[in-house]
Amino acid sequence: MKIIDVDGLVLSETNYSEASKILNVLTSEYGLISVLSKGCRNLRSKLRGASRKLIYGTFHMYYKEKGLSTLISIDVINDYKRTVMDLENVVYASYLLDLTRQVAKENNSKDILPLVTNALGKIEEGLNPQVITNILELKYLDFLGVSPIVTGCAVCGRTTNIVSLSEVAGGFICKNCYQNDGYYSQKAIKLLQMYYYIDLANIEKINVDEKVMEELNRFLENYYDRYTGIYLNSKKMLKNIIKLK
Repeated sequence: MKIIDVDGLVLSETNYSEASKILNVLTSEYGLISVLSKGCRNLRSKLRGASRKLIYGTFHMYYKEKGLSTLISIDVINDYKRTVMDLENVVYASYLLDLTRQVAKENNSKDILPLVTNALGKIEEGLNPQVITNILELKYLDFLGVSPIVTGCAVCGRTTNIVSLSEVAGGFICKNCYQNDGYYSQKAIKLLQMYYYIDLANIEKINVDEKVMEELNRFLENYYDRYTGIYLNSKKMLKNIIKLK
C-alpha cells in the first residue's frame, strides 16, 4: 500500500461500520476506486465535511490497487455549494454522478473526470442544468461505444436533405431513408450536432428554446433506452422534476 495524491470526484457514499463511510471516487489517474473514510461520521472528524458525494478535490490516501484504499485527507477544489442548495440542480447533479459511475464502469478513460467536473461547474455557475445534462449524456455515448451519427444519414451516409433524427437508425436521417419513426425539427438536428462537438469547458452562455430542448431530451432518453441498457432511479426522479417545471 502506497501514499498517493490524486484529484477525484466523490460519486457516491455508503455508511460503513458505526462511524465510517466508503466513498466511490472517480480519479484522474486510477479511474473509479473505493476509499474508506475512517470515523468521518463523528462530529469532531476532520474528514466529516468532505466525505460526501459531490465533493471534488485532491485526495491524499493509502492506495490499494485491488481492494479498499484508506483516506488520509482531502483538499477540496469544489464542493458545489450553490448546487446543493437548489433542489432542481441537486437532482440533476445526482443523476450525473450516477450516470458517470455507470459509464466509468464500462470505460476507464481519464477523459471522463474533466467532462463531469466541467458539467457540474457549469450547473454551479447557473447555466441551464437540462442543457448541460443533455450535452454530457451525448458525450458519454462515445465512451459507451454507441454514439449517434451526426455527420450524415445513419442509413445511407448522405450529407444533404437531412430531415430528422432517428433513434432506430442511430442518428441523422435523410429524406430518402425517413420512415415515419418520429419527428425532430431542423433546430433540434443542428443543436444535436453542436452538442456533440462543443467543449463544455468553453461554454459561457447557452440559450435553447424550450420546445427544442424537449425534443433533444426525448431523443437522448429514447436513445439511451435503446442502446445503453442503463436504467437509473435518479433518472426517474429527474423526470419528475422536469414534469413539475
